[in-house]
Amino acid sequence: MAVQAGAIGSVGRHNIEEDQMTTKKINPVETATKQVELAGKYLDVDDGILEKIKYTQRDIIVHFPVKMDDGKVRIFTGYRIQHNDTRGPFKGGLRYHPDVDLDEVRALAMWMTWKSAVVNIPFGGAKGGVNCNPKELSSGELERITRRFTWEISSFIGPERDIPAPDVYTNPQVMAWIMDTYSIRKGYAVPGVVTGKPIELGGSLGRYEATARGVFVTAVEAMKHLNLPVQGARVAIQGAGNVGGVAARFFERAGARVIAISDSRGGLYNPKSLKIDKALECKDRYSCFLEQEVGEAETITNEELLEMDCDMLVPCALESQITGENAPKVKCRLLVEGANGPTTPEADDILSDRGIFTVPDILANAGGVTVSYFEWVQNLQELFWNEEEVSARLTTIMTRSFSEVLRISQERKVNMRIAALILGIGRVVEAMKLRGLFP
Repeated sequence: MAVQAGAIGSVGRHNIEEDQMTTKKINPVETATKQVELAGKYLDVDDGILEKIKYTQRDIIVHFPVKMDDGKVRIFTGYRIQHNDTRGPFKGGLRYHPDVDLDEVRALAMWMTWKSAVVNIPFGGAKGGVNCNPKELSSGELERITRRFTWEISSFIGPERDIPAPDVYTNPQVMAWIMDTYSIRKGYAVPGVVTGKPIELGGSLGRYEATARGVFVTAVEAMKHLNLPVQGARVAIQGAGNVGGVAARFFERAGARVIAISDSRGGLYNPKSLKIDKALECKDRYSCFLEQEVGEAETITNEELLEMDCDMLVPCALESQITGENAPKVKCRLLVEGANGPTTPEADDILSDRGIFTVPDILANAGGVTVSYFEWVQNLQELFWNEEEVSARLTTIMTRSFSEVLRISQERKVNMRIAALILGIGRVVEAMKLRGLFP
């Protein structure tokens, strides 16, 4: 179902990570669909159900006008894609990026469904976005875009229906604008309509660090499995936003050596170890990494980072960063996917054949949706948990989920991605069987 309306806009900045870092465009829907077919071979599932979950339940496309600071009116296009709500309300982020398109958001919505199921929280999958370049927009323009976009999709979202959250170049302020606009329409405050809000409006402690913490927890579990010590491990991280940047701090505090980090423009490398706080302060100040500001580091490209000799590679940017072209050159022992869909199916086969252990995205970066679930529960119950409680609950869920995926991997003799898909898709399929087909 495609619902046409007015148009979408852009947003502030702050989230999963940066701009497209490779030039080759790979259709993410094809990747997601191939993953469903791959997992289906290991599941006792009716072909009709398997075919159904390849499609989204609802595609909401809106085209809307926004008055810009110069007085001119621009038309923006926005999307809210709802994939599956068999296990609970739709859940997924909103991204503001010039490369946002329908197929990208469809694939991301599908991955959100599996992700929620892998960590066994009662959400379905959705995703949204506005095609725009937030770097070229003022705060006022971002607010007007956000509020108009929210108004256009407000009939399709809500605490019991579909709960947006931050994603690429959206942040707590954007969520506050969405909550306020939706609440104005309803006539009363509805904090549960979004997660990732400011603490003052019902946000959860620990939400900002949640995705990165989940990446770190699953990475440590993988290192235990591989008998790879955290202390002194060489880590290369692509992306320096609230996943890559925060994860870098977690790894550094645990004693690992973060030898490389990058954003959309390039990165820094030091074979001994980067000073992460200094590097991230430089990025915050200048919106890029400057060799002369950090010291004891040399500049590198994203391509060089992905092919760097390291113990652990953590891609935290956008989709399709590791492809069939560069996968043979990847030199890590452990790959932990902080981004959504950073590895193509072709690359996945190559990495698996080469013995590189991968913690897949629908497991590794599920910390964000997990703490979003905590925030939603807190809003519904009108109470708040302290940060220690949030962190402990998240660690428990991520550790348990890693163990479940690893067990399937070992029992079925498949790699971790297939195992995670078997677990996530299997839970959705079982729920669909129990609910039945209407009418």
